[in-house]
Amino acid sequence: MTAKLRVARSIMDLTAGEWQGALGLRDADLPVALISEGTWWREQRTKERLALLDDVQELPFPDIFLGRWHGKPVAYCCAYGAPRAVEVAHLFGSLGADLAVQIGSCGGLQQGLAPGDIIVPDDAACEEGIARIYGSGDLVQSDPQGSDRARAFLANRDHVVHGGTNLTWFSIFAQDGGMVEEWHEAGYVSVDMETATTLAVAQHFGMAAVSMLVVWDELMHGRSFLDPLEPARQAEFDRSYEAIFAAALELVDGL
Repeated sequence: MTAKLRVARSIMDLTAGEWQGALGLRDADLPVALISEGTWWREQRTKERLALLDDVQELPFPDIFLGRWHGKPVAYCCAYGAPRAVEVAHLFGSLGADLAVQIGSCGGLQQGLAPGDIIVPDDAACEEGIARIYGSGDLVQSDPQGSDRARAFLANRDHVVHGGTNLTWFSIFAQDGGMVEEWHEAGYVSVDMETATTLAVAQHFGMAAVSMLVVWDELMHGRSFLDPLEPARQAEFDRSYEAIFAAALELVDGL
């Protein structure tokens, strides 16, 4: 007699109720939005961002926080790279969040971009290895209404804002000059490591999704994040980095 094979069950099969139970969330605490930030400077950025929210608590899964913005529950996580970004986007997409906002920095791939400029991509090229698992093709779209609202918010505060196609790549280290030239010639405006993942997972779960990235590396000029910025440009970068979180909260207000 042949034994019946047990059907495998994966993390992707877990229900919203199972995730809610694992996080110990009441219905009233289910986040309406996720703000996911790709950065090495987890401790600094987490402290800065959470200081603007009320009733902050760390959830049972480490480094994932719940707070309130104007009474609305919001999840925040420093999620560096696609393998971490997919986890928080999947988690809160499963729980029915309405909005996912990806923030962070990026490398500029076109002439005329300066550190402190802000990219609000129209779409992202999926070269990070995860977005296609969630049904995306070569490109995944951002939410056009949310992106337009974010651009207007930032432009009204005198930031230089660009649209276009962002490339999401799997590592800031695994890229060379030849790749950068190819990406430039292909017309990509910028490169990061999380945007396509967050947009794709959001699309899979029916969430609106927006990305806002501050230009740091000037890749067409050979300047990386290891090279210090002159003081005025550093001040503009810092001002823009504060502004993208403010813009994310503005999008939460619109829900």
